[in-house]
Amino acid sequence: MFLTFPNFNIYSTPLLVLVSQGIILAFLLLFRYRTKKNTSDLFLALLVLITCYHRTTYTIGFMDWYDTYRNTKINYWLIYLGLAVGPLIYFYVKSITSSNFVFRIKDGLHFVPVMVYMTYRIFIFAYDASQPDFADSQNGYLMQLLEFDFMGFFFESFFVAQHLLYLAFTLQLYYRYRILLPKYFSNTYRFELNWIRNFLFLYAFLFVYSVMQQFVNISVTELSWIQKWWYQFFSAIVVIYVGIKGYFTDTTTLTTLGIDINADTSVFSTANDYGTPADHYSAKLPDELKSKMYRVRNYMEEQKPFLNPDLNLVDLAKLLQMTRAQLSEVINTGFSKNFNDYINQYRISAFKTALDQGKQQQLSLLGIAFECGFNSKATFNRVFKKFERSSPSEYLRSKDR
Repeated sequence: MFLTFPNFNIYSTPLLVLVSQGIILAFLLLFRYRTKKNTSDLFLALLVLITCYHRTTYTIGFMDWYDTYRNTKINYWLIYLGLAVGPLIYFYVKSITSSNFVFRIKDGLHFVPVMVYMTYRIFIFAYDASQPDFADSQNGYLMQLLEFDFMGFFFESFFVAQHLLYLAFTLQLYYRYRILLPKYFSNTYRFELNWIRNFLFLYAFLFVYSVMQQFVNISVTELSWIQKWWYQFFSAIVVIYVGIKGYFTDTTTLTTLGIDINADTSVFSTANDYGTPADHYSAKLPDELKSKMYRVRNYMEEQKPFLNPDLNLVDLAKLLQMTRAQLSEVINTGFSKNFNDYINQYRISAFKTALDQGKQQQLSLLGIAFECGFNSKATFNRVFKKFERSSPSEYLRSKDR
């Protein structure tokens, strides 16, 4: 028989190239997990592998596998693992937003549905393979009767409900984390994890696209294989982005900061004078706390640790020979601010002092801002406007009048 497989064409080739690259990225993540034991790498590697694995049917289909091998049994081994995607997304985000994350035995319960489905598929294969006419058709009795005619639709419906639930949980984690960041970091733009936002957006996009495609296919008009190809192509593009960006985004700093994702997300934002609590509030503070406040304020004014753009709560606590909790209490309760505002107010003060000294004659405003501890133009402009109610250039113009 003349074999047409493999047929490299405009549909099969892009999928083959992208999926192959995705698998390489997944193994790089697995290798890094093996050497550095970052649990997040394991979750992301599994997610990338599953996403690539799900593209297999269309990749080999457009390469004419099914036309060439009419009685192929490959469908029995291409088991849909969508029920693992939601939990993997959730645990990936949790592992990089929760300090010292440990995957516990009870966390394995999240993967019970996919294990049940895999057991069900293995049973189908075992039963169909035992039938005398198994070799004569592509799909045996139970595969056709249960998977294609009934249970397949049930599991897809369950997947939709489950995926919505896990996306909601994960978005809640991300939202709470963004709120907590100012309590720990002085420059949050690097740690706001736009990577997580993009990661969640892309997998949410694939989920919505898949649901809409299924709806159109069932309720409006039956879509052709070529029309369904676009979802496969977008998925392959996403997996390349996720694999590359996930591999090169360093989130290991976050695991040393003791961030409690379940902590109270309320933060102080009172804009008192730089480092000085309001008089009516200060009178009510315990003497021990007042002593720590003066100690922190004197250190900030004399040693100027805020000039370090990577300063965080843990590092400053070590410099002051305090615990993280003690310093957090001083800043939040004593100065009525979150850590981000407390540090950045010193940077703004240093910036204004530099302008008073005429430093803008030698450096740009951004250059001065970098010298004062900021690490991005966007962060500097946002913080300056928050404290001064004007942009840096507007402030400078007002001084020159």
